Amino acid sequence: MSVLDSIVEGVREDLSARRKSLAYIQEAMTSAAPTVDAHKFLRADGVSVIAEVKRSSPSKGALAPISDPASLAAKYEEAGASVISVLTEQRRFGGSLADLDAVRKAVSLPVLRKDFMIDEYQFFEARAHGADVVLLIVAALSKSQLKDFYDLSTELAMAVLVEVHTEDELERALEISPRIIGVNSRNLKTLEVDSAGFQRLLPRIPDSIIRVAESGISSRKEVEFAQEFGADAVLVGEALVRAGDPISALHDLMGRG
Repeated sequence: MSVLDSIVEGVREDLSARRKSLAYIQEAMTSAAPTVDAHKFLRADGVSVIAEVKRSSPSKGALAPISDPASLAAKYEEAGASVISVLTEQRRFGGSLADLDAVRKAVSLPVLRKDFMIDEYQFFEARAHGADVVLLIVAALSKSQLKDFYDLSTELAMAVLVEVHTEDELERALEISPRIIGVNSRNLKTLEVDSAGFQRLLPRIPDSIIRVAESGISSRKEVEFAQEFGADAVLVGEALVRAGDPISALHDLMGRG
């Protein structure tokens, strides 16, 4: 079993334990604020940053305790982030829907629910908790699931970050005509990072699609490397949560230091 398979298995178990009726979660959606258009924020001049609230990871273990995710998200917004990403997977990343709730109340920026989305219930759940964007990992989904979940997210007025790691996954992603594609330099099956993935895949994504470079970015030089091959935005978690001053760290990544 690959790391990705193991994570997905845990997500299924945790979802089964907390699942309520679809009618219940749809009713909860009615009190959620309208979605904020992430596409507009990610199309800003220069490179946009998706700044992540991330306590731990399968590859590095504990990264930061983050006792107050709302405060951290507010600092990201102050520093100029375009989107706030919130890990909600608990077993490997230490996240929760409570973190998503707290961040949504603290910022006016679009908020991404970062999780392994494998069941339609999770999309209604994401919207009920205020998510403006959701993640679809091509490697974790069948062709039909990818299309169905993308369509469902769109119906719920949420933007979708479609994540790819290989040429084959990129081809599958392009078939659904997404507005945002993320190239993850970390192989979720082995956890190895290879930034050459940016060089290989980003130029193959049409300019009409917002291109996001994910994983392995911790310096301005690495941001510029991703930009060189077409990245419109970068997603950064570890480097920011480990920084003593996340505002300065974000400014440095954006070239404002």
